[in-house]
Amino acid sequence: MAYRKQSPGGLSPAARITQEIIARLEAGTKPWIQPWRGVPVSRPLRACGIPYRGMNVFWLWMVADMCGYASPYWMTYNQAKSLGAQVRKGEKSTIAIFCKSYTKEVEAQETGEKSDEARRVLKAYPVFNADQVEGLPERFHPAA
Repeated sequence: MAYRKQSPGGLSPAARITQEIIARLEAGTKPWIQPWRGVPVSRPLRACGIPYRGMNVFWLWMVADMCGYASPYWMTYNQAKSLGAQVRKGEKSTIAIFCKSYTKEVEAQETGEKSDEARRVLKAYPVFNADQVEGLPERFHPAA
């Protein structure tokens, strides 16, 4: 599950996640049902320990299951580096998404009338599971 910058023919984060869910369903797997693997299940966590929310929970659980990751921790390359660790050579990132809704006051060009306009932002950024990173403190790896 490699992260790639959005290219003109590339998929949006929403399309990419949807495509993977459909592929899992077509393969006969219900991605929202967690199989028992003998390790404690935790919500995916940021490097600082704050749990992910929303679609990131479902998405990162699904990626961890597909790749066999046991650690609930996810981090960017720079976060791993700041912890004195290094992503193993050849490891591929996946995406975490950032969603935000807000309103902005806009002025109509024809009338000059001001009104509030709803806007949304959807951004993706590359993250690695702690199992892909060498040199992390022991707290990033669950006890087996």
